[in-house]
Order: sequence, then structure tokens, then C-alpha cells
Amino acid sequence: MVKGGKSLIIGIIILQISIFAFMNKTYCNSLTAYQRFQSREVMVGEVGIGGNNPIRVQSMTTTDTMDTMATVEQSIRMIEAGCELVRITAPSKKEAENLANIKAELRKRGYNTPLVADIHFTPNAAEVAATIVEKVRINPGNYADKKKFEEIEYTDESYQAELERIRERFIPLVKLCKEHGTAMRIGTNHGSLSDRIMSRYGDTPHGMVESAMEFLRICRELDYHDIVLSMKASNTLVVVQAYRLLVHEMMKEGMNYPLHLGVTEAGEAEDGRIKSAVGIGTLLEDGLGDTIRVSLTEEPEYEIPVARELVKRYDNRSNHSPIAEIQSYPIDPFTYNRRETNQVLNIGSKHVPVVVHDFSRKEQITPASFYTLGYSYSVPLDKWNLADAACDYVFLGDRVIDFDVPGTLGLIYDYNTWLEHRNTFNAYPLLTVKEYLSGSEHSDNMNLVAVKLPELSAELLTRLKDDPTAVLMLGTDHGHGMAEQRKLFVELINHACQNPVIIHRTYADLTPEQLQLHASTDLGALLVDGLGDGIFIAANHCGSDQMINETAFYILQATRTRISKTEYISCPSCGRTLFDLQETTAKIRAVTSHLKGVKIGIMGCIVNGPGEMADADYGYVGTGVGKITLYKEKEIVQRNIPEREAVEALIDLIKKHGDWVEK
Repeated sequence: MVKGGKSLIIGIIILQISIFAFMNKTYCNSLTAYQRFQSREVMVGEVGIGGNNPIRVQSMTTTDTMDTMATVEQSIRMIEAGCELVRITAPSKKEAENLANIKAELRKRGYNTPLVADIHFTPNAAEVAATIVEKVRINPGNYADKKKFEEIEYTDESYQAELERIRERFIPLVKLCKEHGTAMRIGTNHGSLSDRIMSRYGDTPHGMVESAMEFLRICRELDYHDIVLSMKASNTLVVVQAYRLLVHEMMKEGMNYPLHLGVTEAGEAEDGRIKSAVGIGTLLEDGLGDTIRVSLTEEPEYEIPVARELVKRYDNRSNHSPIAEIQSYPIDPFTYNRRETNQVLNIGSKHVPVVVHDFSRKEQITPASFYTLGYSYSVPLDKWNLADAACDYVFLGDRVIDFDVPGTLGLIYDYNTWLEHRNTFNAYPLLTVKEYLSGSEHSDNMNLVAVKLPELSAELLTRLKDDPTAVLMLGTDHGHGMAEQRKLFVELINHACQNPVIIHRTYADLTPEQLQLHASTDLGALLVDGLGDGIFIAANHCGSDQMINETAFYILQATRTRISKTEYISCPSCGRTLFDLQETTAKIRAVTSHLKGVKIGIMGCIVNGPGEMADADYGYVGTGVGKITLYKEKEIVQRNIPEREAVEALIDLIKKHGDWVEK
């Protein structure tokens, strides 16, 4: 063997192992260069999904499908708001048949928007709908499969026999769709995986993917490919992991079906918008997604502007300046693992992510200024009280506070200002990389170092690794900022640098809703991968201090990295809903919003009941007109309670299980 040949062979083997390991994590075209995943085109009527088409926006009616005119009028409002596909529930054969009347009336009025029939349990309804509308949506978890929340042991033989039964029941729909040119969405929902899938894969993203793949394989056997896929959940981490795993599996098998993105039961108002942006936006950042639906507990036309705002950020994203490719990716994109970090005061290690608020541009700072950040002062008791959503630090820049602040609140100054006030209680410096490396006087407790990816050097990494007081304030001004920040995190991990990182993003001149959507995407996309020990939203002319502070906490709640309030898993309503969902959600929120960390599912019908709220601690489900059934997790505890008594019964149930606290 020639000299050095052995070393060369070892090097090649190591490189091959590294490439194999990286390929085993591949779920998008690039982690640093924005590119849409190139899916095949599926035509839904005259609207193309996937391929080179723009990302399509859609929504779902909330009217009774048997009320033709109400459904038509609502569909028109949705279409005029920008909805490109209208989905309508068809829970039984009679609703499926009435789709013909709805479609005829819309066409008569000059609206040619494709219609999608939403099917859950009823194969014969799907078969009728497939001959009328342009697309049908089925849920493999309950379409000819069994979901009784029973733990059943399946042998390989019984598992295969059940799969064969499903195949026979599903084939007629596939043949009808193929014959009539009807597209199909195979839409897996986390909460409605079948007992069979649960028995083998558990309540996991892997189970969600396999559930869809079983149906997809049947379609492929019949040479039917007008298919769109979705992996929905109310848990944003599950959403992201399932879609990534689905694309990973498609890549391995040479498939490229379009993706429909969404977060189920996201809720209303800020909660629903932020939760949707975290789940959908994270995937869009990596070029995944061909059509989206934002599910809000509001009128469906209000969903459309939110969806359009999420999508339009990617119109010109591919023109961004280059970011070096990631050669060795240390993050498992299919499982949540928080990056290991050192502890610096209350930042890093096992601490929940901190929130930093920007007061550096505030014209006047008084004790009352902190009321908007979750602090209130009691004059009789001479003490500050903290809300669960009270920020942990304020960035003051060169502004100086000359009064006592809450003892738990940290003050961050620009370095030169800190030098003059270094003895102030809870005051810490923010240094540039140059100031940090210069060897000048630093804090004994914590030093925040403002850094962007181009500033990361071997010298800085060496210094950081030896400094137990250093916390990075990670910024970006890049056109593909999340990817640039992720690249820096990867460099830290690959160099075994465990300093905590606060993710810093700057925004200007946005509406409050735009800020919520943009920040939720940018910060959430890192947090769902376990990256970040704090967040800092610096927003100029974007809304009030209170709104910005609350947005930070809502993002942490949506990524399940810091819980500061009650979480509501409420469906967006549809023609199956058996009560006024918006009014009921408001009533339940009014009496339970102080129950920090409790998850309450509010479902309009049994279809979206125990399955869709699988993540909830308590469930409030419509099971008949004026009748409510209560759940503890997936177990029924009270059936058919009169609606007027149901909220009190829910409170009693929460008290019984020890999760109630008085306001």
C-alpha cells in the first residue's frame, strides 16, 4: 500500500459515513439555500397544486352543507377574500349529493373555484362526491379503518388481513377518482390514527406517515397519482416532524406528491395565528408546502388574509445571498431534542427560554412602563407582582433607569453605558464581538455577546468555550435569516460550544398581525428544533409593548418550550358543528384562562372530538343538538349534558382532577 493510502481510505470511509448520516436526515432540498421542494403537479379542476404553481391558499365552510344558499354565500365570501379551493364537509351520502346543487349555484353565479369534499367515516359519501367535485379529502385513520381508542394486539397476519379489508373498501373510490379526473387528499390527523396503526407505531409522527403511505401505495398500484398529502396535528412539534418525515420517506422511494400544510384546532385570535405560523411557517422556511389552510375558530374568510401573509414572504426568497451549505447536520429533524447548554444565571441548561423586551427606543421609561410587560406594583405592600407572562430582561441600550425595578428583572445595557453603571443591581453588558475579544472589563456574572454568522471565528469560539459567563445574542439581517441563524447553531454544536443563545430578530413598520406571523415563523422554526435559550423581538412601529411581549410568550407556548397560560385546542367549525363554537370558546376561556398549563379541547362534533383533541387534558365535545359530552384526556366521563350546564360541569371535572386554582 502506498504511503498514506491507509489514511486516505479511512478518510473516505469517514466521509461516506458522514454523508450517509446526513442523508438519513434529509427532508428538503437545502438547509441554507431557499428552494421549493419540487413536487409533481396535481390539477384540481383548473387550479394546479405543486409543480411550478404558486403556493395555494384554501379554507373550509362552516355552514350546514344541506343549506345550499348559506354554503354558497359563505363560499363566495371566501373566494372574494382570496380562497383558491373551497372545502365543504360531506359527513353522509345526502350531504355529498347536495354538493351538486352547491356547485351548480356557484357556477351559475360565475364562480369556478374548485370544490373539495371533506370525508371522514363514510366511503359511500366519498364515492358520490368524487363524481361531483374536483377533489375529495379522506382521513386514513377513520376511512374504512377502526378508531375506538382500544389497545389491540395485532399479529402480522391479522394486521395484513385488516389492511387487505381496507384495500378492498378503498379501491372503488380510487377508481372513481381516476375515471372522473378527481384529485384526492390523503390527510392524516395525529389525533385520529387507527387502533391498528397505534398498536404498531404508537401515537407518533412515524405512525402518521405510515398511515398515509398505506393508502398511497394502494393508489400507486392502480396508477393513480392525482394525490395531495397532509400530516396535521394541534401540536406544532408533531406537525413539523411528521411532514419532514413524510418528505424524507418520499425522497427515499422516489416520490414527490404535493403537500397541504396546516395545524389543526389552532384556536382563535392571536393564539390561532401564532400557532399556525409556527407549524406552517417552519415548513415553508425549508421550501415545503404547496397549499396551506390556516384553521381558526373564526369565520373562514378571516383565515385567508392570514394564509396569504404567511405565503407572500416566499415570493422572492430564492434571491437571497448565499449561505454556506451545512456539511454535517447534528440535529435530528424528526425528534425534539433541546441543544445542551451551560447555565448562565437563569439562562440555558434546564431553564425555560427567557424573554427579552426592547426599551432602547422608548421615549420615556417610568415604573408604569413595566405594567405592560407583566409587572404591577402594589403600593400598600410596597412590592412588585409578576404575571406568568412577565419578561425576564429589558434591553435599554444607552438609556438609564434611575428607579428600583423588580428584583427578578435583568437590565441589559450597551457595553459603554454598562461600564458607567456596572454596579447597578441586575445590570449586564451587551458587547460587540470586537469588544468581547478585546479583553476589556467584563461582568463577573453574565456577558451578552451580539453576534451574526459572518462574525463567528475560531478565536471567538475558543474564547466562548472558556467563558462560563458568556451568552450569545444571535442576530441576522440576512434575507433568509432563519437559515443563517440555524447555520450558526450548527457551528456551535459541531464545535462543542455550549454557551446559551438568545435568538434576536428585528422588525419595523409591520402591523401587529404581521409581526405575530413573521416572528412566529422566524423564531418558532428554531425553537421547534430545540435551538434557543431565549428570544428577543425588537420591533419598531409594530404595535404596543404589551402586544410584543405577549407575542414572545405566545410563541414559546406554541412551541411548547415555555408554558405561561391555558392552551385551547378548538376546531375551526364546519357544517358538522353542533353549537356556536366561537361563543362557546369565549365562555370557556372566560372562566379557565388562568389555569396555566392546562390544555382544553373544544370540539364542535364527535368527528373532531376525541381524535383531534388527543393532546388535551380535558375535552368539551358536541354530541347532539344542545348536548355536550365531557372527556378526561381520551376517556368519556359525562355524556349528553345539556349545553346550558356544560361549562359548569367542565369546571367541576377540572376541580375533581386537581387542576383547578382560583383566580
